[in-house]
Amino acid sequence: MQNLFYEAIISQLYYDKGYHTGSEFAVADRLGIETIVAVPGVAAQAPNPQYNVENFKYSKEEDYYTCPQNQQLKTNGRWHQARTYQFKRYTTKACANCKVKDQCSKAICGKAIQRSQYQDLIGINKQRVNQNQSYYKRRQAIVEHPYGTLKRQWGFDHIVTKKGMARASADVGLLMTAYNLRRLINIIGIKTIIKWALQQFSYFLESMVPLKFKLAQIRTSILFPNNSVSIFYVCLK
Repeated sequence: MQNLFYEAIISQLYYDKGYHTGSEFAVADRLGIETIVAVPGVAAQAPNPQYNVENFKYSKEEDYYTCPQNQQLKTNGRWHQARTYQFKRYTTKACANCKVKDQCSKAICGKAIQRSQYQDLIGINKQRVNQNQSYYKRRQAIVEHPYGTLKRQWGFDHIVTKKGMARASADVGLLMTAYNLRRLINIIGIKTIIKWALQQFSYFLESMVPLKFKLAQIRTSILFPNNSVSIFYVCLK
């Protein structure tokens, strides 16, 4: 992600579902960029959706969760290390005697919530997604179509070059160029493209006439410094 910010000034960044990490949200936030990324749901959900994690209210000031049964899940403040992030664990002893325990969690010890160091940024991103549904759907319509064509219809479902970002970018760049040309032909037609190309070639030939005359003058001035008229121009026509 960071490489993008050296090439252009970006105010908003749309990602596909699943292509994100909390650390990327943190990088974007430091650079003043708003992320709008659809985040997949939590894999481990409660037997009763009413008791899913998103229905637990978090108090940032007191650092605890309140469950739908109005019980507080607290943390001992210890940070645990996952593969790419850190998190704190929130539990409550009230689960032992809770009448809806079987609806809330399958774990023997009851409900346990993991809150990562990036959870605030993840929550802010989720709010942006909810507030910009039309923009996100537009992004899907514009961006997903080319990738679907390349992968499903053309069979390019993986990058051939795997040695470095530069080579991989060149590989993808060739695919995108081919797609853009194909798309251009489908939209305006091959006859229009040929007509435009011939017109541009005609302009190019016309632009060469003054250049040839200038070259002839230079040759004359070198070979015949006392002549003011080019003796080569006629031959160059």
